[in-house]
Amino acid sequence: MTSLARLLRSTAFKLIAAYIIVFAVFAGSVIAYLGWHTQRLVTRQAVEAIENDTRFMQAQFERGGVSRLVQVVNRRARAPDAGLLLITSFNGEPLAGNVLNLPLNFLDKEGWREIDYVRSEEQTAPPSRALVNVIFLPGEFRLLVGRDVVEREELRKIIIGPALWGLGLLVVMGIAGGLFVTRRVLKRIDRMTATSEVIMAGNLSRRLEVDGTGDEFDRLALSLNAMLERIEALMAGLKEVSDNIAHDLKTPLTRLRNRAEDALRTARTEEEWRAATEQTIDESDGLIRTFDALLMIARAEAGQASASMVRVDLAAMVEGVAELYEPVADENGLDLVLEATGRLPVQAVRELVAQALSNLIDNAIKYSAPAVPGERREVRLTAGLIDGRVRLTVADQGPGIAEADRGRVLERFVRLEASRTRPGFGLGLSLVAAVVHLHGGSITLESNEPGLKVIIELPLAPTEEGAA
Repeated sequence: MTSLARLLRSTAFKLIAAYIIVFAVFAGSVIAYLGWHTQRLVTRQAVEAIENDTRFMQAQFERGGVSRLVQVVNRRARAPDAGLLLITSFNGEPLAGNVLNLPLNFLDKEGWREIDYVRSEEQTAPPSRALVNVIFLPGEFRLLVGRDVVEREELRKIIIGPALWGLGLLVVMGIAGGLFVTRRVLKRIDRMTATSEVIMAGNLSRRLEVDGTGDEFDRLALSLNAMLERIEALMAGLKEVSDNIAHDLKTPLTRLRNRAEDALRTARTEEEWRAATEQTIDESDGLIRTFDALLMIARAEAGQASASMVRVDLAAMVEGVAELYEPVADENGLDLVLEATGRLPVQAVRELVAQALSNLIDNAIKYSAPAVPGERREVRLTAGLIDGRVRLTVADQGPGIAEADRGRVLERFVRLEASRTRPGFGLGLSLVAAVVHLHGGSITLESNEPGLKVIIELPLAPTEEGAA
C-alpha cells in the first residue's frame, strides 16, 4: 500500500474530509441564501419604486389626460436617475419615453415581467436587464414603468463569485491541512505500532513515547504504559512465584518422597507403617494448605471474589477470631487484648477477611512467644473508626521486622532469615495484603518498639438506606 493510499484510508483523514464536506455544504448553503436574499432585496426595492412611479403616472393621467402624462414622462425620462418610462398608443406607437427595441407585441398584455432593453440615449450600448410593469390606460393607451436590475446581477456576482472562490480555496487548503495533520498522526501511530511490536516480541520493559502535549495520544500512551507496568510486574511476580514454588516446595516434596521410600525400605511392623503413613499425610496436608493459600491469593488479586461481598461488622468478626485464638495465646505465654469500639460495618467477603485476621493473629502469636519461662507478653488487637475509615491494628512484642524488609514480606514465599527455622512457606502476609487490596483498603507495617504493628484500613460500608 502506497503512502498516499495509507493517508487517504486513515481515520484521521476521513474525519477531516467529513468535516470539510460538512463545512463546505454549510458554507455553500449560507452563500446561496445570501445571494438569494440579496437578489430578493434588490427586486423588492425595484418593485416598490415601480409601484410608486406607476401611481404617480396614473395620477398625472387622471389630472390632465394623455397630454399631461406625455409631458411628465418626457421630463422625467431625461433625469439622470430616471427609471424606464414609455407611453404608447393602442397600436404600439411610442408617444414618450426612454426605451427602445421592444418587441411589437410586448405591450399587448398587462402585468410584471423582465425584459432586455436599450435606452433611447444609449442606442449603441449593449442591452440591459430591467423589471417592468405594463398598465392599460383609458383610451387604449399603454404605460410601461420599470427599473434597471443590472445592479442585482452585479451585486450577485460581487458576492457569489468571491465567496465560491474562497470556498474552493478553503476546501483545497483543508485537504492539504488534512494530509499534513494525518501524516503527523500516522507518524505517532507508526511509532506506537513499532513499540508495540517490540513489546509483543517479549521486551516488556519498552514503553510508548509520550510527547508531553497532553493530547489524546499522550493520554492513551500513559494509560498503556501503566498497563504495561502492571503486566510487567505481574509477569515478574509470576516468574518469582514459579521460582519460589520450585524452590520452596521442592524440599517438602523431596522429604515426602524420602519418607515414603524409607518406609518401603525399613518399615516392618504395622506401627511403623502407620507412623510413616501419618507423617506422609501431615506433609500432604501442609502442601494442600500451601496450594489453597496460593489459590486464595490468586482469587483475591484477580477480584473474582468481589461478587461475594456482603455487609459485615468487622468489630464482631475480630472479637470472634480473637476468642478462637485466646487459648492458643495463653498456652504460649501471651495475653490477647482486644479493643473494639461500636459497630464497624464494611463491605467484605466474610471468609477472606476472617482468614486474613487469622493469619495476622497466628503470626503475632508465633513470633511473640516469650523465650523466658514465666514471662508474659501481649498481643493487642484494636479496631475503630478513624477519619471515616475502619482501622484494624494487630501489635505484638516479638522481634519485629526491619524497615527495609517490610515491603518484601508482603510478597509470596518471602521468609526472612530469622523465620527460616519456623514452619511455614511465607504466604501469610501476602494473603493478607491481597485480601486488603481486594476490599479497596491499605496495609502498613510499623515498628511497635518492640515488635511489629500491622495497620489495616478499610472503607466504611455505606449506610443501609444508601445501599438500598
